[in-house]
Amino acid sequence: MTLAAPVRPLADRMRPRSLDEFLGQEHLLGPGRALRRSIEAGHPHSMVLWGPPGTGKTTLARMIAAASGARFITLSAVMSGVKDIRAAVEEAQGLRAQGQPTVLFVDEAHRFNKAQQDAFLPYVEDGTLLFIGATTENPSFELNNALLSRVRTYVLRALNREALKGLLQSALTDSERGLGASGLSIEPEALDQLVQLADGDARRGLTLLEVAADLAEAGVIGTETLQEAAASGMRRFDKGGDAFYDQISALHKAVRGSDPDAALYWYCRMLDGGCDPLYIARRAVRMASEDIGNADPRGLQVALNAWDAQERLGSPEGELAIAHAIVYLASVPKSNAVYSAYNAAMEAARRNGSLEVPLHLRNAATRLMKELGYGEEYRYAHDEPEGYAAGEDYFPEDMPPQRFYQPVSRGLEAKIRDRFERLRYLDRQSGWHRRR
Repeated sequence: MTLAAPVRPLADRMRPRSLDEFLGQEHLLGPGRALRRSIEAGHPHSMVLWGPPGTGKTTLARMIAAASGARFITLSAVMSGVKDIRAAVEEAQGLRAQGQPTVLFVDEAHRFNKAQQDAFLPYVEDGTLLFIGATTENPSFELNNALLSRVRTYVLRALNREALKGLLQSALTDSERGLGASGLSIEPEALDQLVQLADGDARRGLTLLEVAADLAEAGVIGTETLQEAAASGMRRFDKGGDAFYDQISALHKAVRGSDPDAALYWYCRMLDGGCDPLYIARRAVRMASEDIGNADPRGLQVALNAWDAQERLGSPEGELAIAHAIVYLASVPKSNAVYSAYNAAMEAARRNGSLEVPLHLRNAATRLMKELGYGEEYRYAHDEPEGYAAGEDYFPEDMPPQRFYQPVSRGLEAKIRDRFERLRYLDRQSGWHRRR
């Protein structure tokens, strides 16, 4: 009995066959673009393709190999090691002796360690290999500078709604590679939902379409069929990856920019993608101190209360409390004066070394300490006019007084600023200066 050959997945069958069929990357492959010209001329160069899943990185690498008449060798950084790299190099050296170039495609290139990445360098340098790495992570963080200096980096974009919709409709109508021979159709609402679930990922969209096609009744894919096929529609979100840090950055900047609506959107995006709410709660505490500070000290307490609510109650009650905190932080006056002062004071502490505490600021806990002058000439602020020891100096003797904290004229800090202006006036009027 002869077994039938397995049917290739729809996502594989629908790979673009030419640059004109390549969707969503017009900024790289549109007419006249440099990358397209080099591919069409058959003179490509080593490169890194950086972009989210399902944007065509592998397909593009295969096209480059075909256009240049090169042998296509692929390695997965998840499964391969230095031994596999050496075997690929030996094969490439043999082909080079026969006059045939080699494209070495490395999927998940960011997963190779430094030693593995270094193993490519001499062969990329001397032209033995045309190196094409694919990564979903920022190459500047994940790849060695030595390797990056020998390649060009191209950024692929997630497919927009129009590109995805066109691809899915083509898959439904294409009788040669797609589902056209089956006579299937899809309801307009289901198509819109499928585009949304695909979330910029062509492979995901085609895979969901193929599963839905198997579940469809009466030759029509409706929203219920699609929901059954999808099971869950998690958005792109990779803890520790670029999407993670990009989204928390967007959330933080929206809070700093006093846009509660955008901040709430990014918060929900992260939750929808599976982020731990406690992580966001911790970051909200940071926002409260870094970006609001003394302009509204209640922000810190609101953030801490939200963190506590999440730990006590879990979801969904705790998530609502965090949303409460994020909206509050985005809505109140902003000041980074404390944050800037902290950084400046830390720099001064590191720069000046271990300066002695002046005697008048030391605590005289014993008779000997008193005899040595500890606490002598210290002025108790509560006994002074206005509760302020005008002209007093609290810095080390070998360090000139500095002003790290500069309150802004917003929120509560406006009142703090006014108070400091009054105190500075008292300092100027004071005839008592320890060392100024």
